[in-house]
Amino acid sequence: MTENMYDVIVAGAGMAGLLAAATASKGGAKVLLLDRNDRTEVGKKTNWGWVCGDAVASSHLQFITSRTGLDFSHPELNNKVDGVYALSPDLKSKFLFEGEGYILNRPKFETKLLEFALKSGVEYLPNFEVERPLIENNFVVGVAGKDAGKEHKEFKAKVVIDALGIATTIRRKLPENPYVERDIDIDDIESTGRFLYEFELDHEDLNFYDPKNAIIHLNQEIAPGGYGWVFPKGDNKVNIGIGVQRRSLGIRNEKLKKNDNLHSLMDEYVRTNPVVKNIKPFTEGHNGSKGYWSVAVRRQMESLVFNGYLGAGDSMAMPNPISAGGIGPAMVSGILAGENAAYAVSKGDVGIDSLWKYNLEFNNLYGKKTAALEVFRIYLQSLNNDVINYGMKNFLSPSEAESLSYGNVPELGLASKFKMILKGASNLSAFTNLLHVVKKMKQLNELYSRYPQSPKEFMAWKGIVSREMADVKEKFKPNPI
Repeated sequence: MTENMYDVIVAGAGMAGLLAAATASKGGAKVLLLDRNDRTEVGKKTNWGWVCGDAVASSHLQFITSRTGLDFSHPELNNKVDGVYALSPDLKSKFLFEGEGYILNRPKFETKLLEFALKSGVEYLPNFEVERPLIENNFVVGVAGKDAGKEHKEFKAKVVIDALGIATTIRRKLPENPYVERDIDIDDIESTGRFLYEFELDHEDLNFYDPKNAIIHLNQEIAPGGYGWVFPKGDNKVNIGIGVQRRSLGIRNEKLKKNDNLHSLMDEYVRTNPVVKNIKPFTEGHNGSKGYWSVAVRRQMESLVFNGYLGAGDSMAMPNPISAGGIGPAMVSGILAGENAAYAVSKGDVGIDSLWKYNLEFNNLYGKKTAALEVFRIYLQSLNNDVINYGMKNFLSPSEAESLSYGNVPELGLASKFKMILKGASNLSAFTNLLHVVKKMKQLNELYSRYPQSPKEFMAWKGIVSREMADVKEKFKPNPI
C-alpha cells in the first residue's frame, strides 16, 4: 500500500533527522518524519536508551541558533564545560582537545527539537520501522517499512533524508553505485558504553574528575584502540564510559592473556577511579543508566548524496574520528540536508547533480578535516602506552597537539625536534612515523580543499583518497600492547 506523496521524507528522529525535518519544512517542503520510537522516547538510540557521551561544542549549538533561531538552556543543557582534556596513560601530560561546550540531557534536548519540528509544520509518524528504500529508475523515491501494528506500508517522496544512524537500512540497501558507500569497515567502528552515575567526591583529583572540564583518558590497556571518558553533568553526576576497537581489544587480550570485553573493561574503569565513590545509577527520563552503542570513527562518506537521497549524521559516518563526538556534525548536517532537500524540490530537480551542493557545504563547514583526523586516529591506535607517554611529553607542544586534534596540521617545529628526540627517544620510529602522519594529514587536507564540484570529477578524486587511506592503514596496524 502506497501512502500520500511528500516532498521530503526524513527517516529517523535523532539529532540530524529532527533538524533536517524542521529545516526542510521551513523551506516550504511537505515533510514526513518517520521514527521507530514512541513520541515519549524520541531520539532514543538503542534499547538501552539515549546512549551517548552527551558532549557537544558550543560552536555547534551556536550554528544551530544562527540558522534556526532556536536557543538552548537548562534543562536540556546539563552542564557547561570549559574544555575537553586528553590525559596520557601515566597522567603526566594533559592536552586541550576541544574548547568550551556542554553536556546534554539527551531526552530533553531531543524533545525540544521535536517540538520545534512540529511547530515548523512537520508531519510526524512514530512507531514506524523503516526497512528499505523504494527505488525507481535508479532514484530513491520513498521508503517501506512497518507501522506500530506491524502492517507493511510504503511512503513516497521526491527526496529521502537518511538519518537512521550507523545501522541504517536505507544506505545499506541503496542500489550499487559509485557515490555512497553502503558498508563501513569493522576496523573503523568503535564499540562504546557508558554509565550515568550520582556519586560522592572522595577527594579532589582533576586527573579523574573535573567539575569544569571533560576528561579523556588515553590508555591502551584500559581502552584499546579508543579511550575512557569522565564528563561532568553537574550536581555530582557524571557520564563515564569507554570506547574500544574490536581488533585492538583482541590483540590486547592475547598479549596480556586476558579475556576482557567491553562490559568488563567498563566496570574496571569505574572501579579504579579513586575519586568517584558511593556511586549509584541515575536515569534521565526513560534513559537507562548503563548502555552500549557503536560509533564510526572514519571520515564521513565521500559523497553524502545519490539520486533522490541525502544522508545525515551517523548514517553517513560523521562522528569525529578521534573523539567519536557525533552530536555536532549530526546537527550541522541535519540543517544543511534539510535546506538542500527543500531547495532541490523547489527547483523540480532532485538528481545527484542538483543535490551535490550539500556535499560542498558540509565539506566546507565540517567534513574537510575528517580524513586528516582519521589518519591521526589510525596512528594513535598503533602506539602502546609507553610510546604515548613519551610522545605526549616530547613530540608535541600543547598548541601543536590541539591543532592536530582539530585536523589542522601545525607548521611549528616538528622537524626541529628531531635531534632532541634522537638523544632520548626510546622509540625513534614513533617520531619518524609522526612526521609521516603529519605529511599525510597535509595531503588529505589539501585533497579535501579541492573537493569535486560535481559528480563528474568525483570518481578520480575518490580514488586518490581511497589509495591514501589504504596506505596509512597498511603502514600503521593496531598495536596496543
